[in-house]
Amino acid sequence: MKIQDLLYKVDVLFIEGNVNISVTSLAFDSREIKRGSMFFAISGTLEDGHKYIDNAIKNGASCIVYEKKPEKLVKNIVYINVKETKIALALVSSNFYDNPSNKINLIGVTGTNGKTTIVNLLHQLFSFLGFKSGLISTINNKIGTREIVSTHTTPDPIQINYLLNEMVKSKCNYCFMEVSSHAIHQSRITGLNFKAGIFSNITRDHLDYHKTFHEYIKVKKTFFDSLSKKSYALSNIDDKNGIKMVESTKAKKYTYSLKSISNYRLRLIENDFNGMLFQLNGVDIWTRLVGEFNAYNLLAVYAISNLFNISDEKVLPALSMLNIVKGRFQCINSKEKIIGIVDYAHTDDALKNVLTTINKINPSNNIITVVGCGGDRDKQKRGLIASVACQYSSQVIFTADNPRSESADSIVNDMFDGISNEQKNSVLVILDRKQAIKTACRLANKGDVVLIAGKGHEKYQEINGKKISFDDLKELKKELKII
Repeated sequence: MKIQDLLYKVDVLFIEGNVNISVTSLAFDSREIKRGSMFFAISGTLEDGHKYIDNAIKNGASCIVYEKKPEKLVKNIVYINVKETKIALALVSSNFYDNPSNKINLIGVTGTNGKTTIVNLLHQLFSFLGFKSGLISTINNKIGTREIVSTHTTPDPIQINYLLNEMVKSKCNYCFMEVSSHAIHQSRITGLNFKAGIFSNITRDHLDYHKTFHEYIKVKKTFFDSLSKKSYALSNIDDKNGIKMVESTKAKKYTYSLKSISNYRLRLIENDFNGMLFQLNGVDIWTRLVGEFNAYNLLAVYAISNLFNISDEKVLPALSMLNIVKGRFQCINSKEKIIGIVDYAHTDDALKNVLTTINKINPSNNIITVVGCGGDRDKQKRGLIASVACQYSSQVIFTADNPRSESADSIVNDMFDGISNEQKNSVLVILDRKQAIKTACRLANKGDVVLIAGKGHEKYQEINGKKISFDDLKELKKELKII
């Protein structure tokens, strides 16, 4: 595509060179440059892409998009000065792939907890109902049934538009996409045409990046502020920020809840480790999913199907066919009647939801919780997670999660800061995660629950810059002798 066409809607300050030439590909990493590429010099949190302009040119770039003018301009290279390179990257990426989000029903889900479950359930439901659909999520990306490995909750703009374009070429009707706060703040979703946005909930998370909870809320809100008047904004108003999140949106507003008056409501009737029974629009529905938090997720899924004019006659029976999402309250039962649960809960609120659900279902037996906290992330939430674990569990084992560049000892010390001296005396510390899971299973008796929290679907531990193969579910099955 010619450079001048790629610049549609981009806030260009200055151009040096011939914009009537074509570029072959887009890149913001100089190592991924091919002959004829357009390179975007982005000032990131860790690296400044402007330092790699020379490398990009050596590797074959024919066009450079920048904020800070290079000291030396190379002959026959096109230079484009823009106000914000990351916004230019998003808009150019959409243009490069012929704006695929205009050709598909793109539905974005944002919030602290529930994003992965909601988009996966939507993909399951719409596929089951005969709509070819795409998925962009933490666990994986899908084009119909074809799976593509996921590396981020929300990919970079080039990858997003590539995936959307592949979905359009494959004749997908819908795409369900997780929208992270990082993606919103870094303009990865700028220029995308969302037909609907869902707000699940918001609690403390990612404050290592956003610094304050107020800023975190503000960033999430900008997603809904950017929706068009032709789209839908669906918000959980049982969350105290549910109304605020959509107050300024131009989109058509709808609400869902279990406890408040809203457009979409359901009543939870029964809940156990095999699933739950709920009533929706006067119809009793049994689902394999467990817990009140999943009732919210299912209600959001139903609401979207209704907003897109799919009849209850088709949707309500299909809700009972939906499967549990990997690493999200994933239950297994041993021959000794010990229940093992793997869950991605890595915020205090998510962990509280999981533990209160277990306590409601299984009030007379013990809960043994294995939990750690990620390194190089918000340190203040470590004590909060530890406090919730101790408050709602019979026995707690602190272990390593993804310590990254930090020492696991140091992370555990931060966790201890959030609990009382009495609680400290009853907590076990086993930094080797495999041994921690093994010990938890040895401590469990008939009817007890062993919860392995924090990593869910992940199949690795990140330690000192290396990803080491590790699977919570696999280890739990091994220790509970479930083949």
